[in-house]
Amino acid sequence: MKSFFYALAVSGLILVGGAAEGLAANLVARVSLSKQEMTVTQGGRVLHRWRVSTARKGYVTPRGQWKPKRMHKMWHSRKYDMSPMPYSIFYHGGYAIHGTNAVSRLGRPASHGCVRLHTANAARLYSLVQRAGPGNTRIVVTD
Repeated sequence: MKSFFYALAVSGLILVGGAAEGLAANLVARVSLSKQEMTVTQGGRVLHRWRVSTARKGYVTPRGQWKPKRMHKMWHSRKYDMSPMPYSIFYHGGYAIHGTNAVSRLGRPASHGCVRLHTANAARLYSLVQRAGPGNTRIVVTD
């Protein structure tokens, strides 16, 4: 009888552990181009809502869903005069979410196509993606 209750307790712990992993797998960074805003959720719960800057006239921020492909605490754009891109999360070719010093432009289109965040918020997102894992993270860009 003791072994039955022991097995039941162990299986309950496995189920609870699996549920916790499921929550970690649900990290979503949703970018609204029309609102110039990013909403970060985990397990369906809103963690953060931040102003962003996406593509200005003449450039495009692609719409769609992706998983992060690579991450760099500091990257310099080879295409745009070695511009600093702190806490870069590349998700589609050369497109990334990254920090910016141009914080006065957040909340309106201003970039060459990347999603810019206040550098402190980019660091927070970078840390969340590291903890959840890039394979357990989705980046969603919508109108």
